[in-house]
Formats: sequence, C-alpha cells, structure tokens
Amino acid sequence: ASCRRLSLFLSIGAASLGSVSLKGRSCLTLKDFSSDEIKKVLWVSGDLKHRIKHEKQYLPLLQGKSIAMIFEKRSTRTRMSTETGFALLGGHPCFLTSQDIHLGVNESCTDTARVLSGLCDIVLARVYSHSTLEELDKEASIPIINGLSDLYHPIQILADFLTLQEHYGSLSGLTVSWIGDGNNVLHSFMMAAAKLGVHLKIATPKGYEPEKSVIQEAQRLSKEHGTQLVLTSDPMEAAHGSNVLVTDTWVSMGQEEEKKKRLKDFQGYQITMQTGSVAKPDWTFLHCLPRKMEEVDDQVFYSSRSLVFPEAENRKWTIMGLMVSLLTDYTPQIPMLKF
Repeated sequence: ASCRRLSLFLSIGAASLGSVSLKGRSCLTLKDFSSDEIKKVLWVSGDLKHRIKHEKQYLPLLQGKSIAMIFEKRSTRTRMSTETGFALLGGHPCFLTSQDIHLGVNESCTDTARVLSGLCDIVLARVYSHSTLEELDKEASIPIINGLSDLYHPIQILADFLTLQEHYGSLSGLTVSWIGDGNNVLHSFMMAAAKLGVHLKIATPKGYEPEKSVIQEAQRLSKEHGTQLVLTSDPMEAAHGSNVLVTDTWVSMGQEEEKKKRLKDFQGYQITMQTGSVAKPDWTFLHCLPRKMEEVDDQVFYSSRSLVFPEAENRKWTIMGLMVSLLTDYTPQIPMLKF
C-alpha cells in the first residue's frame, strides 16, 4: 500500500511539473522563479544529461536557432558550457566580447536588445552591472539569460543543485553552509535554497554580508517554505551539522585593488578538514571555480568529498536544460527527479 501511495505521489508530482512551462521567459534571477519552475529546469537538465551523455542520443531540440553570447567578463565554464551545449542541441552560438559589442558605449542597450531580437532567438549576457541585464530584458522580445552579474549568478546555482541532487538522491532537508564572501553566487543560493527545501547557513566576515534586500527576501522565503536560514561571522558555527560546505573566490574580477585587505579580512575562512570535522559525516564540498589556495586547501579540494568537477560539468547540462526550457515546450522522458 505504501509503495502504491509513493508511486501515486510521484506520478502526481510529475504531472504537476509536466504542466509547468517557461517558454518565452527570461532568467535574470531565480528570485523570479517558483519552486516548481526551478524543479522543472533541473528535471529537464537531468533528462538531457541522461539521454545525451548516457544513452548517446542526438537531440537537435534547438535546430535552426541561434544564441548571442555577450561577455563583458571572461569565463571558462560559462562560455564553454553555453557554446558547446547550444551546438550539441543543434543550434548556432555566437560569441561576442567587449571588442565586438560595446554595451551602452557605441550602441545603447535599448538598440542592442532590439537588434539582437531580430537576429537571434535568445541572449546570454555576462555583465558587470545587473541593471544592464534589466535594460536588455525590458527592450528585447526574446529571452535573456543572466550569465553572471554583480548581483546574481543563477546558472551556477542550477548546476550546484543538480550536482547535489545526483549525489544525495534528493535535495529536501539538506543543509548547505556558505563560508566566504556575500557575493552574487551566495545571493542566488539565497533566492533558491528554501524553494527546494534546503537549509542555508551563511558565514561572512563583518562588512562582507549579503545585500540587505536579498537577506530580507531570503528570510521571507525561509519562513514560507519552513527552512532554516542562519547568518553568522563564525565559519565553524556555519559548518556545524552541515551536509555541504561551499565557498567561492574572495577576490572577484574588478576587486583586485582590494586583494590585500580582503585576504586579511578573510583569515580563518579557509575550508579545511578541520572545518569539515563539525559537519555531518557525509559532508561534501562545492566551489564554482576558479579556485585559489586561500579559499580551500588541497586536502579538501582534491578529496573524494569534493564535487567541484562534476559541478563544473553540470554547468553544461543545466544551461542546456534552461535554454531548452525557455525556447521549447520539451517534456522530460526520464522519471521526475526526487526533490
């Protein structure tokens, strides 16, 4: 009887998610996506990974479509995952650097958005200011994807959650501990964790906390979804009882002049096996890369607990899942992932 109830529950859940459509939407921040919408993107991503990587199927779901990839900031994973992923799905990626397209300099964001809307089907933009994305989205008639901005990095978090779902079997009830800077990656964790039933513990040095408006929204989401949200300046307090330890670079592009001060302010924040000693026995480690030694030592980074390389690969499957979700009415073929 219990098996029948579980089967019924899963089929109802699959039917519910199956009716979720994101076609025509943009993705500037996961703040704008509901729990079911995030789950749908992850389900599509897992499905594409299974069918293409493991079943060796060819799925030209984006045949005849093109994507404009605008990069104000360089990136290994964002460029490679988007470019190879779009091509693998039968589409044509166009890479545009700041030498090719000067957003708001030799052509306004408004004009650029309107021109690209007539030339391609979707835009991924990796920019300095989040307001640039908002202006592109306002003026474009095609979906805009945030490839990273100063405020959010949603496509990284989709990869992180697919990685954790694969490793642990489900997401609900996991505790993720962020130990580091209150930056764009953390902001995206804060906009998505509660919606997936994930508890979030955050340790940042004083003066490096997340944006106040993001904290307020995360607190609201945590209350709505019944999850725990902890903010502290003590890394060991954040790590205590956690399933997942996460950090990121302490000195992002554009912050090089602050490096000396930042390294001093972040003393004691390096993730080591000692940090993990207070976490749960099954703890794992994530880092969106590129990584520096001061953030996490080799013993953790190259250990069996580290999921950083599957996490990096999943940048490809999740950006593919997102692009397919925004451009088509694709329905996954594999059973729904357990969330």
